[in-house]
Order: sequence, then structure tokens, then C-alpha cells
Amino acid sequence: MKLIKTEKAVLPTPWGDFLILGFEEKRNGKNHIALVYGNIEKKSSILSRVHSECLTGDALFSLRCDCGIQLEMALRRISKEGSGVLIYHRQEGRNIGLLNKIRAYALQDKGLDTVEANQKLGFSADERDFSLCAEIFSILNIQKIRLLTNNPFKVQMLRNKGINVVERIPIIAKKHSKNASYLKTKEKKMGHLLSK
Repeated sequence: MKLIKTEKAVLPTPWGDFLILGFEEKRNGKNHIALVYGNIEKKSSILSRVHSECLTGDALFSLRCDCGIQLEMALRRISKEGSGVLIYHRQEGRNIGLLNKIRAYALQDKGLDTVEANQKLGFSADERDFSLCAEIFSILNIQKIRLLTNNPFKVQMLRNKGINVVERIPIIAKKHSKNASYLKTKEKKMGHLLSK
């Protein structure tokens, strides 16, 4: 086990009261959380979202990406379902970190797309590793999920780590002038499935 489960508490949100659980990586002290809604013990498959940290989109309302919108959509969907889990995975900027993400934004302002910008900074298109999320699901005694995602790589990585993803449920944000280029790059270069 690479993670330690720490504390839990009630987190009231506009979509209802979630249980927030903390997890800490043993090797570096990095933190992740899971938000659990309703009773997940009696469900055969759990509606779930693995959401990668995006300070600019999730907290600062950036229109460059679809992250904040997807976070809200997922919490609303889980609440409407009556139960489910959202893992908030602390891998800012596809795991390049906040300051490098700002550097990548500056390169995008000069005409590069998100993949090109990451590569110009010496990173791969996507540095994320979802294996810790599979461990969080296991700690929560969840083996079978219906995953809110547009990313087939995320589905495959969770399956490779023993999580039975029985269904991929699209979570598609509306395209507009500020995020159109970003969404096109995700679809064309990163294989995200953005057509309903």
C-alpha cells in the first residue's frame, strides 16, 4: 500500500452533504481526497469520477479548460444518482505542477497547443499516473465502477490496476470560443472521446 487513509468529515456542498476522506502518500506526504455521497456499500457498481486537480479551472473559474465544469457536473450527477464517489487526484497540470502549468499557458498564448507546450517544457503530453486512484477505490472496498470520463486511457489504467470499469459515462462540457482549441487538442492528440 502506497497510501494512508487519514481523517474524514462531512463536507456540505450545493449538491448535498458529502463525506470527505483524506489520503496521504507514504513516500512524499502528498495528499489526495475522496468525496463519498450516500450509501456506497450496497451498490453493485459505483458511479465514480477521478478528477485531476486543476486550480485554475476548479477554483479560479478558468474558461481555458473544461475541468471546473466537469467537476461540477460530476458532483451534481453523483448527487442525483443518490450515491457515488469522486476522487480528487492531486496531479496539477497533468502532473507537471502549477508553475509549469502557467509556463505552458504562456506558450499557449504564443500559439502552441497544450500538448506542444508541455513537450516544449520537457514533459510528455500527459504525466499523470492513476494507479493511486485504484488504491483509493480498493481502500473504499470498491471494485466495480461506472466511470464519468471522456478519457479511455484513464479507464484502461484503472482496469490494469484491478478496478472493474463496467461502463464509461461521457462528461462533456459545452464548447465555446475560450476552450475550443483545448478541447480539439484533447480529442485529436490525446484520444479523448468528446462526441456524444
